Parts: sequence; structure tokens; C-alpha cells
Amino acid sequence: MPRRRSYDQYCAAARALDAVGDRWTLLIVRELLAGPRRYTDLHADLPGVSTDMLASRLKDMERDGLVARRRLPPPASAYVYELTDRGAGLLPVLRALAAWGAPALEAPRPTDAVRAHWFALPLLDVLEASATAPGVVEVRLDEGVFHARVGGGAVKYADGPAAGAPDLCLRMDAATCLAVARGSLPVGEGVAAGRIEVVGEVGDAFAAVVPGTMRA
Repeated sequence: MPRRRSYDQYCAAARALDAVGDRWTLLIVRELLAGPRRYTDLHADLPGVSTDMLASRLKDMERDGLVARRRLPPPASAYVYELTDRGAGLLPVLRALAAWGAPALEAPRPTDAVRAHWFALPLLDVLEASATAPGVVEVRLDEGVFHARVGGGAVKYADGPAAGAPDLCLRMDAATCLAVARGSLPVGEGVAAGRIEVVGEVGDAFAAVVPGTMRA
């Protein structure tokens, strides 16, 4: 398969854009940072991408060593796409882009699709800064649920509820989640104002976030 057009510039940024600068590529990475996904799941959570475009981008990403395809064992017998170590190394890039783009998020436009786990990226910095030890945070929005593991230098997020009891579980609406991510609403203030609900007890790693609710 021939390679895509290159910028043909001996520059680290240009080389990076040769691999991830095409439309949809970084959003596919965003989806796969949340865990391995089947093609149909990727297509469902990337509204607007055509099946041909998604298939083409995935082939390019496989060729460039960003993505691998793996067959699930029976009885599933389906293929999933997952990030390689090189692909997973794009997490800081997506976090920086989310931080840069967050101020442009106002009220959702009528044409905007919304998925709960899309809020994870801009929220990671706040969650990581709040953790005094490694822990898992589950966030419940009207649009769905996601969870993140932060602290100890390892940051990871995934779609859906946490496996087991999280160290901190927060319920809020999307607007509140965005305010927390931007840093304009500390979690403790959101709880005190009734905009954020703490579900269950709080583990030691996040005791400073919501005082008085530490897990026994």
C-alpha cells in the first residue's frame, strides 16, 4: 500500500503530522484510548465519519504502527482495534489539545453529538491534581458514564463504569463537568452548591477533594 503524501520536511512536528495529521485520525486515537473497540463501536462513536473513511484511516494507522487489530477468543470471535504503545503515547497530545480547545466549548450546538467519555480528556488534569495517591474516579453524566485512573504517574480513562468500587464517584451534568475541567468550579465547591453529587464513600486518595466523606 502506498504511503500518504508527506510534508517532506526533516522536522519532528512534520513527521508527527505525517502520521496523525489526517482528518479523523486523532479522534480515532481518542476512542481507542478508552480501550479496545470493534469497528462497529468505533463507527457508532465517531458520528459523521463514513465507513470507507474509517476503514482507510484504520489501515493507515495499522501501517504506521499506531493501531493493531486483534481477534477476540470464542465465543466472541470478533476483531477489535487497540492502540500500540506508540499510539497510546499520543495521550499527552490529546490532553494538550483538549486543554487548548476547552475554552471554545460553550453550549452544545444543535448539530453536536455528545458522548460521556469525551469529557474525560479535559477532566484528567483536574482529577490528577486532586489525587494524593493512585485511585479511580467514576463520573456519571446524563449522557453516560466513564472512569479514569489517575495518580502515581499513570493516567488512563475508559468508557463505562469502573470495575469494582471507585475511590471517588461523582454525578453531575455536562455543563458542570466542563466547568470542573476548566478549573472554574472546584469539585468541593460544586458539591457544596449541590451541582455535584458524591455517590458512596470517598477513598483516601481523594479525601482532600470532598472532606468528611472518607471511606472507612
